[in-house]
Amino acid sequence: MNFGIENIEVLLLIAAVVAMFTRRLHVPYSVGLVATGIMLAMFSIQLDITLTKELIFTMLLPPLIFEAAFFLHWQELRRDFWVITTLASIGVILSAAITATGMHYLAGWQWMGALIFGVLIAATDPVSVIATFKEAGVHGRLRILVEAESLFNDGAAAVLFGVVIAIAAGQAVTPAFVGLALLKTVGGGILCGALTGWAMLFLAGRTTDHLVEITFTTVAAYGSFLLAEHFEVSGVLATLTAGLMMGNSGASGAISARGREAVESFWEYVAFVANSLIFLLIGIREEQQNFAELWMVALLAILLVMIGRAVAIYPTCALFAGSRLRVSARHQHVLVWGGLRGALALALALGLPDNIPQREEIITIAFAVVAFSVFAQGLTMTPMLRRMGEISPHKE
Repeated sequence: MNFGIENIEVLLLIAAVVAMFTRRLHVPYSVGLVATGIMLAMFSIQLDITLTKELIFTMLLPPLIFEAAFFLHWQELRRDFWVITTLASIGVILSAAITATGMHYLAGWQWMGALIFGVLIAATDPVSVIATFKEAGVHGRLRILVEAESLFNDGAAAVLFGVVIAIAAGQAVTPAFVGLALLKTVGGGILCGALTGWAMLFLAGRTTDHLVEITFTTVAAYGSFLLAEHFEVSGVLATLTAGLMMGNSGASGAISARGREAVESFWEYVAFVANSLIFLLIGIREEQQNFAELWMVALLAILLVMIGRAVAIYPTCALFAGSRLRVSARHQHVLVWGGLRGALALALALGLPDNIPQREEIITIAFAVVAFSVFAQGLTMTPMLRRMGEISPHKE
């Protein structure tokens, strides 16, 4: 990650100006940023900073996951816990299977390349989903379902991704191997997050200095993620756990009232900065992809991803049709169209070993699917929510 502070300053200035214009034009902020990034690349404006797996995982993803989890209310999350975990597990498997099968039989990809693409593109991206729904002003159960599912489904995707990479490396994969991988990735991630969150809450409870309390939350966000990545478990689930613990610690008094106000303001700003950099860099990298040679495969992949998402949502939600956890048809439609892909899929694609079949094609097609998510789904999400009555008709 070799970049200068002057490049960050330039990107933040651009992001602030884009934020002003997109609000005036009633265009989603993420769409404006990606479009701006594409234009910067088209005009050959050189910035010594590129979108890499290391940049996303080490710097930009942890604060975004932590901020989203910090503002999730455990009582609301617990109410729909089984729906969310079912969507984030069975749903991811179904989505990956549909996409991989289609890419093998219809696009002619080798099974290994098709499986890897299907798995890395199956998990919805918490960065894109949360940015879009927050900007649209969605509240209530729908926002909990969509945002929490996008945060939780990383666990299942990480396990599947690890299994497929293990197969590509020639390892023997058995049910016991998959079970241990699930236990390690998910359980290990939650444990790392819980230990980090508990330690920071313990320290925060011994001060009323809001600046120190902000510092402890920052350590929790990055520390939980890096600790989990060190042990090769889910960093997203670790940071999610730490964020939930610190955000729902009101009754314990670990974070003072003044400290909580300061912490909330701080993390809102950090999320704005991280989101801005991610979407600008996605735009810059999008322009560098050669879509011309693979446009038919890209269109097929987009169609398969959408079909996979529909298969992941409708049959899974049908399991709860006769219970108090029933998900309305309207909310199911939003879950399908709101399954945005973004930085997480790109990070996994960019981090693939060089010996993976169709590696360059996987990266290019992943960028194509993300571009569709940002522009097609991103631009239509707010009008769709407005027509369904989920947000005010006067919401800008």
